[in-house]
Amino acid sequence: MGKKGSILVCDDEEIMRDVLETILSTAGYKVELAKTGEQAVDIYSQRPFDLVLMDVSMPGMGGLTALEQLMKLDHEAVVLMVTAYATFDTAISAWEKGAAGVIRKPFQNEQIVALVAKGIKKRKKEEERQTLRHAMVRSVRREGFIGRSEVMENVFRLVDRVGPARSTVLITGESGTGKELVAKAIHEASPRTDEPFVVVNCSNIPSELLESELFGHTKGAFTGAVAAKKGLFEVADGGSIFLDEIGDLRPETQVRLLRVIQEREFTPLGDTTPAKVDVRIIAATNVDLKEAVKNGTFREDLYYRLSVVPIELPALRDRREDILPLAQHFIRKYSEENGREISENLSPRVLSLLESYYYPGNVRELENIIERAVVIAPTDEITVDCLRPEVSDPELAMEMVRQTEGTSGDIDISRGINFYDEIKKFEIDLIRRALDQTGGHQSRAARLLGLNATTLNSKIKTHNIPTRS
Repeated sequence: MGKKGSILVCDDEEIMRDVLETILSTAGYKVELAKTGEQAVDIYSQRPFDLVLMDVSMPGMGGLTALEQLMKLDHEAVVLMVTAYATFDTAISAWEKGAAGVIRKPFQNEQIVALVAKGIKKRKKEEERQTLRHAMVRSVRREGFIGRSEVMENVFRLVDRVGPARSTVLITGESGTGKELVAKAIHEASPRTDEPFVVVNCSNIPSELLESELFGHTKGAFTGAVAAKKGLFEVADGGSIFLDEIGDLRPETQVRLLRVIQEREFTPLGDTTPAKVDVRIIAATNVDLKEAVKNGTFREDLYYRLSVVPIELPALRDRREDILPLAQHFIRKYSEENGREISENLSPRVLSLLESYYYPGNVRELENIIERAVVIAPTDEITVDCLRPEVSDPELAMEMVRQTEGTSGDIDISRGINFYDEIKKFEIDLIRRALDQTGGHQSRAARLLGLNATTLNSKIKTHNIPTRS
């Protein structure tokens, strides 16, 4: 008995409980009984059932109230309401509260068995869908986060734990470590997975337009506002919003964001009526927000609201055991995209060079290196000649470091050095020199260095390099 599913029957009349238990047990279901709505909710909170049969009219907690409580415990609960006074209003109210159907007393035994079978089939299908969804989520996450290092396994486990919650998450890490992929994985692992996932890069939107983008505006709210526009928070209602480069927010925007987090509401520009939203906020930055709080550029109260669940992503140089599986993943990806059949078996020399490189651009840079190698490989194998010069020639990188060490051009390594610290010093020195030559003008400095302006700005923030106002 009970192989067909489990059913919780709740009715204040003993004879009705006995009748339903007999009918359903005979049909092969495992049945448990509750006398009151309170008891039913308590039992369900300890273990879920495939279906609940709930009487509408009971003393104490009525059936409709108990239904609401059950749906809070389990959004996918299948509840059939039973009543001797099935009116149109009762049915509508039950459906609005999440009931799967309403059964009127007296009923035929065959009717009960048929409706129960239909309800349990619905439950089983939803469970299968959820199982498939979670499997797909894990697959998607592993696709984006190839890694066997312990530090990445810890990230995977944390994503699994925080996904189902609604708490705000703050993802930190250097540029190129995959912060957006983590945010997407959190959204996919949550009950909001079928709702919008909206991405906002706070550094790419001009500061004077950011509030309008986030919160929307009414017609005529400002010059050029020829029509009302929904903000991205409203677009993300019911889902998640990913605020990348959160450290770039202006103080006044920080204040408004704090209100959204605290009150779950915002007011479009030009409007006076607040709008309620149900949005999960996931933020990310490569800036040290604690330092930004100390120097007064970021609100302390907003920082603590954002970092309820902090997730720090490691730099690729701190998880070198992941370089090989990542490289093989990118070889497969770009071989398929470019119609090539490049071998994933890397020679010891190529692998050694890839694992020795310092990757200032992290996983994103490794992807770029492999894509280039796949495209230019003359055969079906990636050779040393396919790698970028700074990867294939470690001496080139060291020579670049030597040029920053004064007129001698030599680094004393007799007592040992940290290669990556020296590279970092070199990078900081180059950026400072470029900024000095351009009077602090970042766009011109980026051109001098052969960098994208956004990349330079990101590195300035990562290294906390002071700039002229």
